[in-house]
Amino acid sequence: MGAYILKRLLLMIPTLFGVMLITFMVTQFVPGGPVEQLINQLQGTGAEGEASGSTLSLYRGNAGLDDERLEELNALYGFDKPAWRRFLDMIGNYATFDLGDSYYHQRSVIDLIISKLPVSISLGMWTFLIVYLTCIPLGIAKAVRDGTPFDVVSSTLILVGYAIPGFVLGIMLLVLFGGGSFWDLFPLRGLVSDNWEELSLAGKVGDYLWHITLPVISLVVGSFAVMTMLTKNAFIEELRKQYVLTARSKGVAENRVLYRHVFRNAMIPLVTGFPAAFLGAFFAGSILIETIFSLDGLGLLSYDSIMKRDYPVVLGTLYLFTLLGLVAKLLTDICYVLIDPRIQFGAAK
Repeated sequence: MGAYILKRLLLMIPTLFGVMLITFMVTQFVPGGPVEQLINQLQGTGAEGEASGSTLSLYRGNAGLDDERLEELNALYGFDKPAWRRFLDMIGNYATFDLGDSYYHQRSVIDLIISKLPVSISLGMWTFLIVYLTCIPLGIAKAVRDGTPFDVVSSTLILVGYAIPGFVLGIMLLVLFGGGSFWDLFPLRGLVSDNWEELSLAGKVGDYLWHITLPVISLVVGSFAVMTMLTKNAFIEELRKQYVLTARSKGVAENRVLYRHVFRNAMIPLVTGFPAAFLGAFFAGSILIETIFSLDGLGLLSYDSIMKRDYPVVLGTLYLFTLLGLVAKLLTDICYVLIDPRIQFGAAK
């Protein structure tokens, strides 16, 4: 197992390199780079917005920029170097987790990600906990009662929820409970209230839960179907196997059969998505949900960075998320072995 883990860790290096190389090459051909974006901004708004203060002196009215000023802009963003040199410098910095500085926010990419994490962790962690703590028991109950009215009704409800897009549900919840046209029960925007610092500890907890309720519901409802049906089908498959029939014929209690024999084997397919879902809970970002509920998280940051051609943020977040994805895949394999010792990666055939 140790050799397998070492092999997977070593394979992460060329995988990361390949992902970053392809993405970097794509950014070189995308029109409207950061220099062009800044020129358009200067010519159209008189240098207003988030442009760096050091670039304000480069603006020369609507007449445009001469070659000398254009070279200064290219040097400011590092585009005076050849592409291969910029890529190697970037990879060298990423090896030490130096993700660079944003072109437009005047902050390091790491600081930007950290500043957006409270929103993303709140959405991701609550969604992760509610989905797993609800869907696994519900899936087991549906498997045991397969074909009963409970199974049919619950399947209908979760499939209807799955069919409703999260952003549509979010708008419906705001209209119904956010003071739109009916009841004014929940806030329209933000993760906390403006006076959050003045509240007591209990008041802060209540205010936070008050704000996060509608966004989490919008994300959770559509996530129930996949996990519930996967759990149900995994348990049904195990319940039909010979060892279950043998245990029942010997008079073993049903709960003992279900939770001691069936549970461990049925959980193996569910482990596949657990590490990825857990790590994703810290960096989850939903652009539409964050937009609807005015939450400033990683989803909006990623979208904003792409639109503004903020390459350090785009490439830096991609590097970090790809690395986390590879780690999640490795953890998935390790969990397989922990749950079922019969699985031996790298064992001789």
